[in-house]
Amino acid sequence: MAFWTTPARMWLTRSLRPFRFTNEYDQVLPYDNCPQLGLYVHIPFCRSLCDFCPYCKVLYEKDRADAYIHALLEEIQLVTKNHPKREATSLYFGGGTPALLYQRLGEIIQALQEHFTITQGIGVELHPEDVTVPVLETLRQAGVTKLSIGIQSFQEPFQSLLGRRNPSPERLKQALSAVPFETVSFDFIFALPGQTLEDLQQDVTLAFQSGANHVALYPFIDFTFTKSPVPAGNNREKRKLLDGITAYMEQLGCTRTSLWTFAREKDACYSSMTRENFLGFGCSATTLLQGQFKLNTFSPEAYGQRIVQKKLPTALTLRFTRRQRMLYYLFWTAYSTWVDPKEFQDFFGEKLSDCYGLEFWLAQRMGWVERLQGRWHLTSKGVFAYHYFEGFYTLKYIERMWNVLAKEDFPTSITL
Repeated sequence: MAFWTTPARMWLTRSLRPFRFTNEYDQVLPYDNCPQLGLYVHIPFCRSLCDFCPYCKVLYEKDRADAYIHALLEEIQLVTKNHPKREATSLYFGGGTPALLYQRLGEIIQALQEHFTITQGIGVELHPEDVTVPVLETLRQAGVTKLSIGIQSFQEPFQSLLGRRNPSPERLKQALSAVPFETVSFDFIFALPGQTLEDLQQDVTLAFQSGANHVALYPFIDFTFTKSPVPAGNNREKRKLLDGITAYMEQLGCTRTSLWTFAREKDACYSSMTRENFLGFGCSATTLLQGQFKLNTFSPEAYGQRIVQKKLPTALTLRFTRRQRMLYYLFWTAYSTWVDPKEFQDFFGEKLSDCYGLEFWLAQRMGWVERLQGRWHLTSKGVFAYHYFEGFYTLKYIERMWNVLAKEDFPTSITL
Protein backbone atom coordinates (compact mmCIF):
# COMPACT_ATOMS: atom_id res chain seq x y z
CA MET A 1 0.00 0.00 0.00
CA ALA A 2 2.88 2.38 0.77
CA PHE A 3 3.73 2.36 -2.95
CA TRP A 4 0.38 3.96 -3.76
CA THR A 5 0.90 7.07 -1.64
CA THR A 6 2.93 8.71 -4.43
CA PRO A 7 0.50 7.92 -7.30
CA ALA A 8 -2.38 9.00 -5.05
CA ARG A 9 -0.64 12.29 -4.28
CA MET A 10 0.04 12.85 -8.01
CA TRP A 11 -3.59 12.16 -8.90
CA LEU A 12 -5.12 14.27 -6.13
CA THR A 13 -2.82 17.25 -6.76
CA ARG A 14 -3.08 16.80 -10.55
CA SER A 15 0.70 17.22 -10.74
CA LEU A 16 3.99 15.32 -10.78
CA ARG A 17 5.40 17.88 -8.38
CA PRO A 18 6.26 16.38 -4.98
CA PHE A 19 5.95 18.10 -1.62
CA ARG A 20 9.30 19.90 -1.45
CA PHE A 21 10.36 21.57 1.77
CA THR A 22 13.32 23.95 1.49
CA ASN A 23 15.24 26.18 3.87
CA GLU A 24 13.62 29.29 2.40
CA TYR A 25 13.20 31.93 5.04
CA ASP A 26 10.59 34.66 5.56
CA GLN A 27 11.02 37.35 8.19
CA VAL A 28 7.36 38.38 7.85
CA LEU A 29 4.50 35.87 8.04
CA PRO A 30 1.49 37.03 5.94
CA TYR A 31 -1.35 36.08 8.31
CA ASP A 32 -3.43 39.29 8.33
CA ASN A 33 -5.97 38.08 5.76
CA CYS A 34 -6.00 34.40 6.74
CA PRO A 35 -9.49 33.37 7.91
CA GLN A 36 -10.07 31.17 10.96
CA LEU A 37 -6.57 31.64 12.36
CA GLY A 38 -5.57 29.42 15.28
CA LEU A 39 -2.54 29.68 17.58
CA TYR A 40 -0.26 26.91 18.86
CA VAL A 41 2.61 27.05 21.37
CA HIS A 42 5.04 24.16 21.85
CA ILE A 43 6.61 23.52 25.26
CA PRO A 44 9.11 20.64 24.80
CA PHE A 45 10.00 19.91 28.44
CA CYS A 46 9.19 16.65 30.24
CA ARG A 47 10.14 15.09 33.60
CA SER A 48 11.03 11.91 31.76
CA LEU A 49 10.94 10.90 28.10
CA CYS A 50 8.34 8.32 27.06
CA ASP A 51 9.71 5.99 24.39
CA PHE A 52 6.41 5.76 22.52
CA CYS A 53 6.00 9.54 22.10
CA PRO A 54 7.18 10.86 18.69
CA TYR A 55 6.88 14.57 19.50
CA CYS A 56 9.72 17.03 20.07
CA LYS A 57 10.67 16.75 23.75
CA VAL A 58 13.66 17.24 26.09
CA LEU A 59 14.26 16.71 29.79
CA TYR A 60 13.27 19.59 32.02
CA GLU A 61 15.99 21.80 33.49
CA LYS A 62 14.99 25.10 35.09
CA ASP A 63 17.69 27.26 33.49
CA ARG A 64 17.05 25.71 30.09
CA ALA A 65 13.30 26.23 30.46
CA ASP A 66 13.71 29.86 31.55
CA ALA A 67 15.89 30.59 28.51
CA TYR A 68 13.32 28.91 26.29
CA ILE A 69 10.43 30.99 27.65
CA HIS A 70 12.46 34.16 27.11
CA ALA A 71 13.07 33.14 23.47
CA LEU A 72 9.41 32.21 23.03
CA LEU A 73 8.25 35.65 24.19
CA GLU A 74 10.73 37.20 21.76
CA GLU A 75 9.43 35.04 18.90
CA ILE A 76 5.89 36.27 19.57
CA GLN A 77 7.10 39.85 19.22
CA LEU A 78 9.03 39.06 16.02
CA VAL A 79 6.02 37.38 14.39
CA THR A 80 3.46 40.01 15.38
CA LYS A 81 5.61 43.08 14.72
CA ASN A 82 3.85 45.58 12.42
CA HIS A 83 0.68 43.45 12.27
CA PRO A 84 -2.64 44.87 13.52
CA LYS A 85 -4.41 43.10 16.37
CA ARG A 86 -6.90 40.54 15.09
CA GLU A 87 -9.09 37.63 16.13
CA ALA A 88 -7.74 34.11 16.62
CA THR A 89 -10.11 31.20 17.04
CA SER A 90 -8.14 29.41 19.74
CA LEU A 91 -4.82 28.94 21.52
CA TYR A 92 -3.42 25.51 22.33
CA PHE A 93 -0.32 24.59 24.33
CA GLY A 94 1.22 21.23 23.40
CA GLY A 95 4.41 19.39 24.22
CA GLY A 96 6.21 17.94 25.91
CA THR A 97 4.46 18.73 29.14
CA PRO A 98 3.30 22.38 29.07
CA ALA A 99 1.93 22.25 32.61
CA LEU A 100 5.48 21.74 33.93
CA LEU A 101 5.82 25.48 33.32
CA TYR A 102 2.34 26.33 34.60
CA GLN A 103 3.60 29.36 36.52
CA ARG A 104 4.96 30.89 33.28
CA LEU A 105 2.11 30.11 30.88
CA GLY A 106 0.24 33.23 31.94
CA GLU A 107 3.10 35.37 30.59
CA ILE A 108 2.84 33.68 27.21
CA ILE A 109 -0.94 34.02 27.12
CA GLN A 110 -0.72 37.70 28.02
CA ALA A 111 1.91 38.30 25.33
CA LEU A 112 -0.34 36.69 22.70
CA GLN A 113 -3.46 38.50 23.89
CA GLU A 114 -1.73 41.81 23.21
CA HIS A 115 -1.93 40.90 19.51
CA PHE A 116 -4.86 38.47 19.25
CA THR A 117 -8.40 38.34 20.59
CA ILE A 118 -8.96 34.65 21.29
CA THR A 119 -12.61 33.75 20.68
CA GLN A 120 -12.98 30.01 21.33
CA GLY A 121 -10.85 29.33 24.38
CA ILE A 122 -7.37 28.33 25.50
CA GLY A 123 -6.29 24.71 25.88
CA VAL A 124 -3.35 23.11 27.70
CA GLU A 125 -2.03 19.54 27.73
CA LEU A 126 -1.25 18.04 31.14
CA HIS A 127 0.44 14.94 32.49
CA PRO A 128 -1.78 13.26 35.13
CA GLU A 129 0.81 14.13 37.80
CA ASP A 130 0.17 17.84 37.10
CA VAL A 131 -3.54 17.61 37.84
CA THR A 132 -3.43 19.25 41.26
CA VAL A 133 -5.47 22.09 42.73
CA PRO A 134 -2.58 24.63 42.75
CA VAL A 135 -1.71 23.91 39.10
CA LEU A 136 -5.33 24.01 37.95
CA GLU A 137 -6.07 27.23 39.84
CA THR A 138 -3.04 28.93 38.29
CA LEU A 139 -4.04 27.79 34.79
CA ARG A 140 -7.62 28.98 35.21
CA GLN A 141 -6.49 32.37 36.52
CA ALA A 142 -4.28 32.68 33.43
CA GLY A 143 -7.34 32.25 31.20
CA VAL A 144 -7.15 28.54 30.34
CA THR A 145 -10.58 27.04 29.59
CA LYS A 146 -9.74 23.58 28.22
CA LEU A 147 -7.58 20.73 29.54
CA SER A 148 -6.25 17.67 27.76
CA ILE A 149 -4.88 15.08 30.19
CA GLY A 150 -2.66 12.32 28.79
CA ILE A 151 -3.92 9.27 30.65
CA GLN A 152 -3.12 6.71 27.87
CA SER A 153 -4.71 3.94 29.98
CA PHE A 154 -6.02 3.34 33.49
CA GLN A 155 -4.99 -0.30 33.22
CA GLU A 156 -1.71 -1.07 34.98
CA PRO A 157 -0.42 -3.60 32.38
CA PHE A 158 -0.66 -1.01 29.59
CA GLN A 159 0.82 1.76 31.71
CA SER A 160 3.74 -0.57 32.42
CA LEU A 161 4.02 -1.40 28.73
CA LEU A 162 4.27 2.32 27.94
CA GLY A 163 6.76 2.96 30.75
CA ARG A 164 4.38 5.09 32.81
CA ARG A 165 2.88 5.05 36.29
CA ASN A 166 -0.80 4.31 36.78
CA PRO A 167 -2.81 7.51 37.47
CA SER A 168 -5.23 7.69 40.40
CA PRO A 169 -8.83 8.28 39.25
CA GLU A 170 -9.79 9.46 42.74
CA ARG A 171 -7.01 12.05 42.89
CA LEU A 172 -7.96 13.33 39.44
CA LYS A 173 -11.61 13.59 40.45
CA GLN A 174 -10.82 15.56 43.61
CA ALA A 175 -8.69 18.14 41.79
CA LEU A 176 -11.02 18.53 38.80
CA SER A 177 -14.07 18.87 41.06
CA ALA A 178 -12.35 21.62 43.03
CA VAL A 179 -11.30 23.59 39.92
CA PRO A 180 -13.78 23.15 37.03
CA PHE A 181 -13.04 23.88 33.37
CA GLU A 182 -15.22 24.20 30.28
CA THR A 183 -13.64 21.12 28.68
CA VAL A 184 -11.74 18.34 30.43
CA SER A 185 -10.51 15.80 27.89
CA PHE A 186 -8.78 12.52 28.78
CA ASP A 187 -6.48 11.05 26.10
CA PHE A 188 -6.21 7.28 25.63
CA ILE A 189 -4.26 5.00 23.28
CA PHE A 190 -5.90 1.97 21.72
CA ALA A 191 -4.64 -1.03 19.74
CA LEU A 192 -1.92 -1.84 22.27
CA PRO A 193 -0.82 -5.51 22.43
CA GLY A 194 -3.38 -7.56 24.36
CA GLN A 195 -5.83 -4.67 24.75
CA THR A 196 -9.51 -5.58 24.58
CA LEU A 197 -12.72 -3.65 24.04
CA GLU A 198 -13.55 -4.22 27.71
CA ASP A 199 -10.28 -2.50 28.68
CA LEU A 200 -11.22 0.55 26.62
CA GLN A 201 -14.75 0.60 28.00
CA GLN A 202 -13.37 0.57 31.55
CA ASP A 203 -11.01 3.44 30.66
CA VAL A 204 -13.83 5.55 29.25
CA THR A 205 -16.12 4.82 32.20
CA LEU A 206 -13.37 5.79 34.66
CA ALA A 207 -12.65 8.94 32.65
CA PHE A 208 -16.21 10.23 33.03
CA GLN A 209 -16.29 9.21 36.69
CA SER A 210 -13.03 11.11 37.26
CA GLY A 211 -14.19 14.44 35.87
CA ALA A 212 -13.81 14.23 32.08
CA ASN A 213 -16.56 15.50 29.79
CA HIS A 214 -14.62 14.65 26.62
CA VAL A 215 -12.35 11.74 25.62
CA ALA A 216 -9.86 11.17 22.82
CA LEU A 217 -8.93 7.66 21.72
CA TYR A 218 -5.91 7.55 19.42
CA PRO A 219 -4.62 4.45 17.63
CA PHE A 220 -1.08 3.49 18.60
CA ILE A 221 1.36 4.27 15.77
CA ASP A 222 4.80 2.64 15.78
CA PHE A 223 7.14 5.43 14.66
CA THR A 224 10.41 3.80 13.65
CA PHE A 225 12.58 6.67 14.92
CA THR A 226 11.28 6.29 18.50
CA LYS A 227 12.82 3.79 20.90
CA SER A 228 9.50 2.18 21.73
CA PRO A 229 9.59 -1.64 21.88
CA VAL A 230 5.79 -1.77 21.62
CA PRO A 231 4.54 -3.22 18.31
CA ALA A 232 1.50 -1.72 16.61
CA GLY A 233 -1.64 -3.82 16.29
CA ASN A 234 -2.85 -5.03 12.91
CA ASN A 235 -5.64 -3.33 11.01
CA ARG A 236 -8.22 -6.00 11.79
CA GLU A 237 -7.67 -5.51 15.53
CA LYS A 238 -7.81 -1.73 15.17
CA ARG A 239 -11.05 -1.86 13.17
CA LYS A 240 -12.68 -4.15 15.73
CA LEU A 241 -11.66 -1.93 18.65
CA LEU A 242 -12.60 1.28 16.85
CA ASP A 243 -16.06 0.03 15.86
CA GLY A 244 -16.63 -1.38 19.35
CA ILE A 245 -15.66 1.74 21.25
CA THR A 246 -17.62 3.95 18.82
CA ALA A 247 -20.74 1.90 19.50
CA TYR A 248 -20.08 2.10 23.24
CA MET A 249 -19.73 5.89 23.12
CA GLU A 250 -23.03 6.11 21.26
CA GLN A 251 -24.65 3.99 23.98
CA LEU A 252 -23.38 6.50 26.55
CA GLY A 253 -25.03 9.32 24.60
CA CYS A 254 -21.74 10.89 23.51
CA THR A 255 -21.32 12.98 20.36
CA ARG A 256 -18.44 12.32 18.00
CA THR A 257 -16.49 15.60 17.57
CA SER A 258 -13.70 14.26 15.35
CA LEU A 259 -12.23 10.97 14.17
CA TRP A 260 -10.87 10.11 17.59
CA THR A 261 -12.78 12.35 20.01
CA PHE A 262 -16.15 12.12 21.74
CA ALA A 263 -17.96 14.66 23.91
CA ARG A 264 -20.32 13.83 26.75
CA GLU A 265 -21.47 17.44 27.04
CA LYS A 266 -22.66 19.52 24.09
CA ASP A 267 -20.10 22.33 24.37
CA ALA A 268 -17.09 20.20 25.31
CA CYS A 269 -14.45 20.22 22.57
CA TYR A 270 -10.70 19.91 22.31
CA SER A 271 -8.89 19.82 18.99
CA SER A 272 -5.74 21.70 18.03
CA MET A 273 -5.65 20.11 14.56
CA THR A 274 -8.65 21.23 12.56
CA ARG A 275 -7.82 24.82 11.69
CA GLU A 276 -7.79 26.35 8.20
CA ASN A 277 -4.77 28.50 9.16
CA PHE A 278 -2.60 28.66 12.24
CA LEU A 279 0.55 30.22 13.66
CA GLY A 280 2.96 28.02 15.60
CA PHE A 281 5.39 29.29 18.23
CA GLY A 282 8.27 27.39 19.82
CA CYS A 283 10.64 24.68 18.65
CA SER A 284 9.10 22.13 16.23
CA ALA A 285 5.91 24.21 15.96
CA THR A 286 4.27 24.36 12.55
CA THR A 287 2.60 27.27 10.79
CA LEU A 288 -0.05 26.84 8.10
CA LEU A 289 -1.05 29.86 6.04
CA GLN A 290 -2.99 30.09 2.79
CA GLY A 291 -0.03 29.44 0.51
CA GLN A 292 2.64 27.90 2.71
CA PHE A 293 3.49 25.49 5.49
CA LYS A 294 6.43 26.09 7.84
CA LEU A 295 8.23 24.13 10.54
CA ASN A 296 10.44 25.58 13.23
CA THR A 297 13.72 23.91 14.13
CA PHE A 298 13.37 21.02 16.58
CA SER A 299 16.39 22.00 18.70
CA PRO A 300 15.60 24.31 21.67
CA GLU A 301 19.18 25.62 21.54
CA ALA A 302 19.15 26.32 17.79
CA TYR A 303 15.72 27.88 18.27
CA GLY A 304 17.07 30.24 20.93
CA GLN A 305 20.12 31.17 18.84
CA ARG A 306 17.91 32.20 15.91
CA ILE A 307 15.77 34.36 18.18
CA VAL A 308 18.89 36.09 19.59
CA GLN A 309 19.74 37.02 15.99
CA LYS A 310 16.24 38.55 15.65
CA LYS A 311 15.36 35.92 13.05
CA LEU A 312 12.39 33.58 12.97
CA PRO A 313 13.36 29.97 13.79
CA THR A 314 11.94 28.48 10.56
CA ALA A 315 13.76 25.30 9.54
CA LEU A 316 11.73 24.37 6.45
CA THR A 317 9.09 25.94 4.21
CA LEU A 318 6.70 24.30 1.76
CA ARG A 319 5.23 26.60 -0.91
CA PHE A 320 1.94 25.00 -1.90
CA THR A 321 0.62 24.65 -5.39
CA ARG A 322 -3.08 25.43 -5.37
CA ARG A 323 -4.03 21.75 -5.60
CA GLN A 324 -1.59 20.82 -2.85
CA ARG A 325 -3.24 23.38 -0.59
CA MET A 326 -6.66 21.97 -1.46
CA LEU A 327 -5.53 18.46 -0.63
CA TYR A 328 -4.07 19.58 2.68
CA TYR A 329 -7.29 21.43 3.49
CA LEU A 330 -9.46 18.40 2.75
CA PHE A 331 -7.22 15.97 4.62
CA TRP A 332 -7.31 17.92 7.88
CA THR A 333 -10.88 19.19 7.54
CA ALA A 334 -12.06 15.60 7.17
CA TYR A 335 -10.49 14.96 10.59
CA SER A 336 -13.68 16.54 11.95
CA THR A 337 -15.56 13.74 10.08
CA TRP A 338 -17.22 16.13 7.66
CA VAL A 339 -16.43 18.49 4.77
CA ASP A 340 -18.66 21.44 3.93
CA PRO A 341 -18.67 22.28 0.18
CA LYS A 342 -19.72 25.87 0.94
CA GLU A 343 -16.75 26.41 3.28
CA PHE A 344 -14.43 24.93 0.65
CA GLN A 345 -15.79 27.34 -1.95
CA ASP A 346 -15.48 30.28 0.46
CA PHE A 347 -11.85 29.37 1.12
CA PHE A 348 -10.72 28.64 -2.44
CA GLY A 349 -13.24 30.45 -4.62
CA GLU A 350 -13.99 27.22 -6.50
CA LYS A 351 -16.69 24.59 -6.13
CA LEU A 352 -15.70 21.37 -4.41
CA SER A 353 -17.67 19.43 -7.03
CA ASP A 354 -15.62 21.01 -9.83
CA CYS A 355 -12.31 20.18 -8.13
CA TYR A 356 -12.98 16.80 -6.52
CA GLY A 357 -16.45 15.73 -7.64
CA LEU A 358 -15.20 12.41 -9.02
CA GLU A 359 -13.32 11.56 -5.82
CA PHE A 360 -16.33 12.24 -3.60
CA TRP A 361 -18.58 10.25 -5.94
CA LEU A 362 -16.20 7.30 -5.69
CA ALA A 363 -15.96 7.68 -1.90
CA GLN A 364 -19.75 7.61 -1.72
CA ARG A 365 -19.89 4.48 -3.88
CA MET A 366 -17.32 2.86 -1.56
CA GLY A 367 -19.53 3.65 1.43
CA TRP A 368 -16.96 6.01 2.97
CA VAL A 369 -19.06 9.19 2.87
CA GLU A 370 -22.70 10.22 2.76
CA ARG A 371 -24.36 13.53 1.97
CA LEU A 372 -26.31 14.98 4.90
CA GLN A 373 -27.75 18.50 5.08
CA GLY A 374 -25.47 19.76 2.35
CA ARG A 375 -22.23 18.39 3.83
CA TRP A 376 -20.15 15.28 3.19
CA HIS A 377 -19.92 13.13 6.34
CA LEU A 378 -17.60 10.20 6.95
CA THR A 379 -19.38 6.93 7.68
CA SER A 380 -17.96 4.45 10.23
CA LYS A 381 -16.37 2.70 7.26
CA GLY A 382 -14.98 6.03 6.09
CA VAL A 383 -13.52 6.79 9.52
CA PHE A 384 -11.48 3.61 9.42
CA ALA A 385 -10.50 4.24 5.79
CA TYR A 386 -9.24 7.68 6.85
CA HIS A 387 -7.21 6.06 9.64
CA TYR A 388 -5.89 3.44 7.23
CA PHE A 389 -4.63 6.03 4.74
CA GLU A 390 -3.47 8.36 7.51
CA GLY A 391 -1.16 5.59 8.70
CA PHE A 392 0.58 5.47 5.33
CA TYR A 393 0.68 9.27 5.15
CA THR A 394 2.25 9.37 8.62
CA LEU A 395 4.97 6.87 7.75
CA LYS A 396 5.57 8.24 4.24
CA TYR A 397 5.66 11.95 5.05
CA ILE A 398 5.52 12.96 8.71
CA GLU A 399 7.87 10.32 10.09
CA ARG A 400 10.46 10.93 7.41
CA MET A 401 10.35 14.68 7.95
CA TRP A 402 10.51 14.47 11.75
CA ASN A 403 13.35 11.97 11.55
CA VAL A 404 15.44 14.43 9.53
CA LEU A 405 14.59 17.40 11.75
CA ALA A 406 15.51 15.44 14.87
CA LYS A 407 19.04 15.10 13.48
CA GLU A 408 19.54 18.38 11.60
CA ASP A 409 18.67 21.81 13.00
CA PHE A 410 18.23 23.44 9.57
CA PRO A 411 18.16 20.90 6.72
CA THR A 412 18.79 22.12 3.18
CA SER A 413 15.64 20.47 1.83
CA ILE A 414 13.34 17.47 2.11
CA THR A 415 11.41 16.08 -0.86
CA LEU A 416 8.39 13.88 -0.09
